[in-house]
Amino acid sequence: MPVISQRVHLVLLAAWTVLWFAVVEPHGGFSWHYLRTGGELLYAGSGRADGGLNLYAHHPELQMGPVSFLVAGLFNPFSDAVGQFLAAAVMSLLGLVILVVAGRSAAQYFLGTGTNHQRLRQRVLIAGLAFIPMWIEVAVRFGHLDDVLALFFTTLAVGSLTRRNPAATGIFLALAVDSKPTALVFLPLLLALPRTQWLRAGLWCAGLVALVWLPFFLGAPQSFAAAEFTIPNQPASALRWLGVDDPHTPPWDRPAQAALGLTLGCIAVRRGRWPAVVLLGTNARILLDPSVYTYYCASVLLGTLLWDVIGQRRLVPWWSWIGLITLYGTVFLVPDDATRGLFRLGFVAVSTTYVLLWPVRDRRRRRPRAKRTTLDVPEESRP
Repeated sequence: MPVISQRVHLVLLAAWTVLWFAVVEPHGGFSWHYLRTGGELLYAGSGRADGGLNLYAHHPELQMGPVSFLVAGLFNPFSDAVGQFLAAAVMSLLGLVILVVAGRSAAQYFLGTGTNHQRLRQRVLIAGLAFIPMWIEVAVRFGHLDDVLALFFTTLAVGSLTRRNPAATGIFLALAVDSKPTALVFLPLLLALPRTQWLRAGLWCAGLVALVWLPFFLGAPQSFAAAEFTIPNQPASALRWLGVDDPHTPPWDRPAQAALGLTLGCIAVRRGRWPAVVLLGTNARILLDPSVYTYYCASVLLGTLLWDVIGQRRLVPWWSWIGLITLYGTVFLVPDDATRGLFRLGFVAVSTTYVLLWPVRDRRRRRPRAKRTTLDVPEESRP
């Protein structure tokens, strides 16, 4: 593969992003009205009976976090069409920022190991070519600002983690949860910090989550009804293959998603494979969610990106492309719903097994035994 200079791969990824944006934007914004409505209601405050802190009590269908509505409200002064276009453009740009942060996080993580930065840039480029189409799906076609912000803040948390900054790691993970509650499954990243930093990071995270969410539940206790909102159980969901035929979301489903995602994430950290936390958390959602919206795949592709770039050192980031083809390509290539559900189930099973159990050679420079942390040494390398 030809040598890639320090900036060429970013230029190529930017051009790739612009191309996908131009193709998708004219038909995009499928769900942007939810964000715009939520932003208007939140900024309306007590001026509307269903606004301000009463938002979730009166609109349980608005499943986004308060931070997402705060950001969405910044586009309220514009007309619907202009606001949607500007929001889509900003969200698309954040996808490129994520790729930059992921690359720099990998460089920081492998600092002092003789990492070939040309190969690292190549991995970011190849994985990024798979990531961008799915990012445009969530950012432009659907306009899901909540997913965009949750994934963006999680990536910033990964960057802070590699720099061993507990306060920033906790703050960014809290902002991810404050943007979209399902980001709760990414919290095991806190445990990848040195043990002495757990308390500080946890306090920052818990404090900021409480600061954002508690006013709604204390000011309008009916807000808890938002947690009971259900969606149809689609024929192509992996949930169907698990024998769950309920027509809508079973009452145990959301707690099970969170429990499974958190458990898998903790196991990954325990085994020294913290870059797999995002992939495992989103795998739990893909496995147990009754819906099959394609924008879900953006979370998976962020997980494969982090694993391909930070979790292993292969030149070709296979998992990013396997995820793209299996979860997105089959939407167009496989007409049968049940077969698509089987592909989703297969991807979750194989990728989860691989990142948790497949031997990964650790080439990072060893630190003195007393200073090793879960950030340094995978389980198979421990005595």
